[in-house]
Amino acid sequence: MRLLSWNIQWGRGADGRVEPARTVAAIRAAGEFDLICLQEVACNFEGLPGGSGGDEVALFAAAFPGYTPVFGAGMDVPDGRGGRALFGNLLLSRLPVGQVFRHMLPAPADPGLPAMQRVCVEAVVSAPGGPLRILTTHLEYYSARQRGAQVDALRALQAEAAGQARLPAAGKDSNPTFAAWPRPASAIVCGDFNCEPGSVEYVRMQMPLGDDVPAWRDAWSLLNPGVPHPPSVGLHGADWPDRAYCCDFFFVTEDLVPRVRSVQVPADTPASDHQPVVLELSD
Repeated sequence: MRLLSWNIQWGRGADGRVEPARTVAAIRAAGEFDLICLQEVACNFEGLPGGSGGDEVALFAAAFPGYTPVFGAGMDVPDGRGGRALFGNLLLSRLPVGQVFRHMLPAPADPGLPAMQRVCVEAVVSAPGGPLRILTTHLEYYSARQRGAQVDALRALQAEAAGQARLPAAGKDSNPTFAAWPRPASAIVCGDFNCEPGSVEYVRMQMPLGDDVPAWRDAWSLLNPGVPHPPSVGLHGADWPDRAYCCDFFFVTEDLVPRVRSVQVPADTPASDHQPVVLELSD
């Protein structure tokens, strides 16, 4: 299995130009993927720097026709033209998709700091090794309080799913809305966590979750213990940030650790202010 995670900054490259076609070309150039997870995808959102307010969800769905698109908007506001402006995360799956969840992440008040509503998109896919949960998210940048609460929410989601897998609910034959769909404990969560390796949030993300709950583990550190993460931002002269560092991760549940084969951060593309991250798992 190959997965790509990328904060695409609504298609805005390090040069400040919004060119979603360049983003598509960069993904294709990176190879074949079973799952593509994109953050900062915009739909009808006027006013974004360099943006045209187009429907990027439709654009990426059309560019990858063999994939099932699953979009979750953190921001859903009037577009000023009678429609809705959406901003969030897009998951594209070449694997069959079962149940889908769109989790709004907590945002406790932190006055004086900019903030936006954040979302985590979760899809259960039929992977070669069995059902697998794929989650993609983008945590708060400015507020450490909100970011910490969002990390706790991701940990709680893992504990919830593990409990449901261990003690599944009963189905109800007379009503298909109560059908029992798989939601396994095995999972991968990826995205822009807006924290660095060794930070409070990074360490918190990987703390134990209790008996019978496989905890999150950073895929890069599993394969490269003691080796610094390659930078995922700060390359190619983008106007943010002013230094290179890593804030984009793949975390896998402990039961998937033996299947992690590689984690790469392709550094050559300037199609965003972030670099994509690629994870490979054995089947």
